Amino acid sequence: MKPTRTLLVASAAALALALSACGTTEDDADNSSSDSNEKITITDARGEKVTLDGPAEKVASTEWNTVEYLISLGIQPTAVSDIKGFKAWDQSVELDDSATDIGTRGEPSIDTLAGLGLDVVFVTDTLAGDAIKQIEETTPVIVMPGGDSSDPFGQMWKNVDLVAQATGTEDEAADLKKDFDDKIAEAKETIAATDAAGAPVAFNDAWEQGGAVSVRPYLEGSQIGAVLKELGFEDAWTSVEGVEGDAVYGLGTTDIEGLTKLPADTLYWYIANDTDVDVYAGSLKDNKVWTSLPFVKAGNVERFPDGIWMFGGPASMLDFTDAVVKTVS
Repeated sequence: MKPTRTLLVASAAALALALSACGTTEDDADNSSSDSNEKITITDARGEKVTLDGPAEKVASTEWNTVEYLISLGIQPTAVSDIKGFKAWDQSVELDDSATDIGTRGEPSIDTLAGLGLDVVFVTDTLAGDAIKQIEETTPVIVMPGGDSSDPFGQMWKNVDLVAQATGTEDEAADLKKDFDDKIAEAKETIAATDAAGAPVAFNDAWEQGGAVSVRPYLEGSQIGAVLKELGFEDAWTSVEGVEGDAVYGLGTTDIEGLTKLPADTLYWYIANDTDVDVYAGSLKDNKVWTSLPFVKAGNVERFPDGIWMFGGPASMLDFTDAVVKTVS
């Protein structure tokens, strides 16, 4: 299953589960990590208290955003879901070749996980069936939300902090956030001095099925939308009636006809990957509706670099920011 389609299913599953928000460090005596000889108790997204014997070293993750968090904090995961896919879609961090593949993100191999002697497994609340209960029979599990469209940056940092607590890397997390804030501020200043400052942006990905092209807008509730807003851009998708984001990832849906409602001066940016089909360079190349759009005629369509995971962590968001600066400079 291709990453773009998988995330639509994941979004729906996350909504159906309706689990509580991720545990945080705010005034919570249960969320603590002292030295390596003391137990660590963390409250996860389920409200469950998970106790570890000390900072986790042998860790696994079923979702790519957490893989990125771990590597950014200096922890190489022992096991990861769909390593080939991760290396194609998230190149903002480097995963060691020693990592064990544990299957798909939605349905990891329970037997493989059980045989690795892990300290903890990080999962999101989108796993199929009773996978979490099965993993917990042999290994502690910390559950995190996939996202929160009401506060995309806030949820990203809550997730990072939770991983940092479990692995004893709180100092690294603080450095990561400072570096992130500094680079966003620098990019915002650079963009403000360009002709693109304040322009409407329509960021998206798209695919074709049964001869019909579907477009997936990244709205303000997405992490990408949050970055674009922070950098001073307008969300062009607000001009397209009926486009609403889901509660987890802030993603909408429309079709080629819906693009006719976008402002004429829209900067139309999208993500694709060489492992998938780029419909804009393919089936839409000679589509009369597409080619007649004013921003297409003006040459304001840009495919962003492969390997920037739109649902990743701070590293991915900073690579996206760098790509924005390069595009408008």
